[in-house]
Amino acid sequence: MTILETLEEIRQEPEFERYFDVHREDDIRIKGTRIGLEHLLYEAIHRAQTPKQIAERFHTVTLEQVYATLMFYERHKGFAEAYVTDYLEWCRKAREEFWADPPPVVEKLRKLKAEMDAKKTLEEAAT
Repeated sequence: MTILETLEEIRQEPEFERYFDVHREDDIRIKGTRIGLEHLLYEAIHRAQTPKQIAERFHTVTLEQVYATLMFYERHKGFAEAYVTDYLEWCRKAREEFWADPPPVVEKLRKLKAEMDAKKTLEEAAT
């Protein structure tokens, strides 16, 4: 079964539409927010945050929505883990692409930082 087929099957569950909005197969958000499912799952799985801590971190998400997300994870662990893994891989690639050819402002900031570090080193040596 493909991810899309799995997602379509999951969407048929009565509680799914109550808590989640699907914008694309790789963009599931917490209903009524701009917060992606992957963000709450990452906090729970990879950062071992409690539901209360997650709700406090994401102010537009209720504690009920956090618990619904965790229930979704428990019911569909394979799908949820693949979803988060895909998101993390996308982030890694995006970082690599960014740093391979950073915008000019980044180069200017790097140069400015190097100049400030050199000035600080000279001032420390003089004292």
